[in-house]
Amino acid sequence: MELGNLSQPVYSQGLEAPGSSTPGLVGMVHGFLQLVQPNALPVGGCLVLMVYELGFLVCMTIGLLFIILVPLVGCCFCCCRC
Repeated sequence: MELGNLSQPVYSQGLEAPGSSTPGLVGMVHGFLQLVQPNALPVGGCLVLMVYELGFLVCMTIGLLFIILVPLVGCCFCCCRC
C-alpha cells in the first residue's frame, strides 16, 4: 500500500469505489451511505449544517434525555416508596 506524498496530497472529485477484493461489501456500504445522506453537505455556516443535520440532533437529544432521566426516575421510585 503506497501512501503517496503526505506533504502535498492529491484530492479527487467525487466518490470512487476503491479497488477491493470485496466489491459486494463496498457496494453495500456505498448504497447505505447514499440512502442515509443522499445530498452533498451544504456549503455555508454552522447554522446551515445544523439545519441539515437536524434529524441527527433530535435523536441525540432524545437519547441523552433518556440516558439521564431513566436512572433518575428509577432512583426516585426505589428511594421514595411512600
